Amino acid sequence: MQRLSAIAHSAYLDLRTALEDEQASDIIGTPRLEKRGAKSYWYDMYRVGSDVRKRYIGEDTPEMAERIARHQDLKAARKARAADRTRLIRVLRAEGVRTVDPATGSLLSALEQTGAFRLGGTIVGTNAFRLYECELGIRIQGTEIMQTGDLDIAQFERLSLALGDTVETPLNETFKTLDFAPIPSINHRSIWRWRQTKSNTLVEFLTPSFRPEEDTRDLPALGVAAQSLHFLNYLIAEPIKAAAIYRAGVLVQIPRPEAYAIHKLIVADRRQGPDRLKARKDMAQAALLIEALAEDRPDELREAYEDALDRGPQWRAHIGATLKRMPETAARLAAL
Repeated sequence: MQRLSAIAHSAYLDLRTALEDEQASDIIGTPRLEKRGAKSYWYDMYRVGSDVRKRYIGEDTPEMAERIARHQDLKAARKARAADRTRLIRVLRAEGVRTVDPATGSLLSALEQTGAFRLGGTIVGTNAFRLYECELGIRIQGTEIMQTGDLDIAQFERLSLALGDTVETPLNETFKTLDFAPIPSINHRSIWRWRQTKSNTLVEFLTPSFRPEEDTRDLPALGVAAQSLHFLNYLIAEPIKAAAIYRAGVLVQIPRPEAYAIHKLIVADRRQGPDRLKARKDMAQAALLIEALAEDRPDELREAYEDALDRGPQWRAHIGATLKRMPETAARLAAL
């Protein structure tokens, strides 16, 4: 397996940190922590005239709390940080790191600006897989494994309902600006898919299904509907931040790589009809990530694998069926 240079990987990690610092520097009022069940969430409380408004910042973590504690200092350092981000992007390009194509980059940038990722939207599918190259410090060879014309974004329905915040610009307006047209749904009044008229790029919204059926659900925080899917809750639990290499960098959210790898084993076996052709790419992506993670993050990979197997017979059946077609990957997982 080929790896990025230490210079490139370090520059990427610095860029991601700078983008997270930039997000914290956007606080304009007083940060406040609100507890919801077992978790706590940060909000930016500020006044507009006589109204008190709150803007969701993110889930409480030690890293988030530390940034919020110094958000004034981060705000003061914005100009220097912008220059540093430009420098880091230049280093990454010089080191041959794969950048995001302009069409995808402009779409991700627009979604970031409207708050889709801040509000829990998580990129899934091949556009997330592409970002593991920098996240894991590896070079992903081949074009077929990286090709996609879709951008899939997932969010938990319960989180979307609980946040008490919405995107700053309605996503249908954002998509219209980028020449995306809605694709009407036969069985639901809301829209969950858009297609770009000039490139045929498809944007879809997804959410985990906790019911026997896979139906369409509303995501109030994003202002869209979403197709619900089984097994998706495993994929988007505890997502991570990532930096898309486009212009001065775009802060997005993606699944943990170990969750992505194991989820692809499930998806590959669930493919039906024409989608069966995509199973080969699912397995190739899973194999590559499992190879890298077995070497660099074996504990995280083992925990993710065991977690999936412990979730029930259907989970074990899908994973087992796919691993029968992937003896080398099966051996890696068995050796953890």
